[in-house]
Amino acid sequence: MRGTMICGGLDIGGTKIEARLFGPGMEPGGSRRVATPRADAAAFFAALAAQVAWLRAQGGFALPIGIAMSGVVEPGNGPDSGIVRAANLPISGEHMDSRLRQIAGRALPVMNDAMALAFSEANGGAGAAAGASVGLVLGTGLAAGLCIDGRPAPRHGGIAVELGHCGMPARALARHGLGLWPCGCGRQGCIESYVAGPGLARLAETLGQAGDPQALAVRDDPAARRVLDTWADLAAEALEVLQMTLAPPVVVLGGGLSRMPGVVARLERALAPRLMAGVPPPALRLARFGDASGVRGAALLALREAGGGAAWTR
Repeated sequence: MRGTMICGGLDIGGTKIEARLFGPGMEPGGSRRVATPRADAAAFFAALAAQVAWLRAQGGFALPIGIAMSGVVEPGNGPDSGIVRAANLPISGEHMDSRLRQIAGRALPVMNDAMALAFSEANGGAGAAAGASVGLVLGTGLAAGLCIDGRPAPRHGGIAVELGHCGMPARALARHGLGLWPCGCGRQGCIESYVAGPGLARLAETLGQAGDPQALAVRDDPAARRVLDTWADLAAEALEVLQMTLAPPVVVLGGGLSRMPGVVARLERALAPRLMAGVPPPALRLARFGDASGVRGAALLALREAGGGAAWTR
């Protein structure tokens, strides 16, 4: 495979670290997934080092490699730059830049996973025809990324569109008799706590439906519909925040919950009555590149920083 792959990416999430190779037309090559170590930073970085080594074994030592990950890596050049802030990873407070140099022998570009999704889908994906588009990750966590004319929008402090850590509106909690649930960021009542994967699981349990919450989407009974309709109503509050603040013409859905059958139609129905009169709804679309979209965005970032013009192909 060496010589045919032009870049690689790593997608770091709360459940897995995926390494994937890409060819000259950004066609996907081989991939390798490992579970994300959640216990401590040492185990996490050991797993990450093994994934970097695997990419280099397939594509060569000089292979451009980019990283997409949940959370924030603080930008800048001072002593406090490069510090990770992540609710779903065991590395908050770590210096990502120095750790990556130890692992790879050079700096590796890092992008928030929601920004990576948006970047990937704005370049050849479901958001490519729009001047502005948002990528919304519905997975272990919840976050969004914004691209304008195919490029990641500059974000103060290096954050993505951290929708998941905005507060869930009190009106929504009151509609469903829900209290303030704790979030991994240390606060309470964050949108992520209700709408991300663990939030859906807790919601299902609260409504008396134990088991795999995604299995509810293939059932057709009143109890399952109640859980999913409640979840969709809460998710629509998040979509309304996006539309009232950024007003993107397109929102591309990624992450594990985006694979639930009928999720786009369910969210469209829930969003319509939430929007104020005169506010146009966004087009909701599934990520064209599916599970590989975030890692594809990371690889595009690495290719751009290495001088590869294909990074801006739309």
